[in-house]
Amino acid sequence: MQAAQNTDATVLVVGIDLSIEAESLDRRDLLLPGYQRQLIEQVAMSAKGPVILVVMSAGGVDIEFAKNNPNIKAIIWAGYAGEEGGHGIADVVFGKYNPSGRLPLTWHENDYVNMLPMISMPLRPIDSLGYPGRTYKFYNGSVVYPFGYGLSYTTFNYKVEASKNILDVNLDKFIKCRDVNYTQGVAKPPCPAVLIDDLSECQIKINDLEFSVEVENTGDRDGSEAILVYWVAPNGILDAPIKQLVAFQKVFVEAGKSTKVDFKLCPTKDLGLIDFQAYNLLAAGTHTIILGDNVASFPFSINIHYSDY
Repeated sequence: MQAAQNTDATVLVVGIDLSIEAESLDRRDLLLPGYQRQLIEQVAMSAKGPVILVVMSAGGVDIEFAKNNPNIKAIIWAGYAGEEGGHGIADVVFGKYNPSGRLPLTWHENDYVNMLPMISMPLRPIDSLGYPGRTYKFYNGSVVYPFGYGLSYTTFNYKVEASKNILDVNLDKFIKCRDVNYTQGVAKPPCPAVLIDDLSECQIKINDLEFSVEVENTGDRDGSEAILVYWVAPNGILDAPIKQLVAFQKVFVEAGKSTKVDFKLCPTKDLGLIDFQAYNLLAAGTHTIILGDNVASFPFSINIHYSDY
């Protein structure tokens, strides 16, 4: 605290280690062990300048208190950075490197560990027991940081160009329509879904879905952007994922410039829905493709229609 009172900025390194999280160990909570929270709060309160918090861990940690502290101006998750990690962290802190990483896991609040037992294996929520879902696909509660979250020293805008948004699939007499459970009140298509293996076996041609994304760097720093492409199942299907990552690309864009990135999705590979019987189905209806870590941002739809069923 005394040191922080006399410095222009304070870099505070906290976290956990292999004595707490390792292949043979189960963490009992998602908190920083020991008195690290008190250390962070007292240093942040005393610091003359901004505090930069560096978290060393492999898994998520509940640092909601630090995220909401106005004196903590930046938080860096460094993982277990290794021999040259200090140099890498310093390059980010001093602005020599523009970060572009995205979280590969959800950082939950600590209460999440009390919501369901470790022996519960389903990813989907179990409403009868009050268990929430697991992973970003099925958990819709509050989090510290969501899957795919990440900041940069610059900003980016997307513009989507999609040439085709209707996919007509002609079925022959050997393909059977499969049922899909819908929420009450939602109209069910005449042929709700088909088994993807049936489409492959009958060699029905289903064209790839192609679209382009123009990525514009609207800030004043060169930087890289990770473009995350999510798929959302047709509205009203029970137990479908909230969203599911189906593609991503990272692209470097100079400040004030833009570049074009092409994507190609295969419907039978990327738009499949796994039901409770473990069948991989291609559902009829309007599928939504989302770019970015905000479910409400940059969506466009693809409508799948079956004929001759």
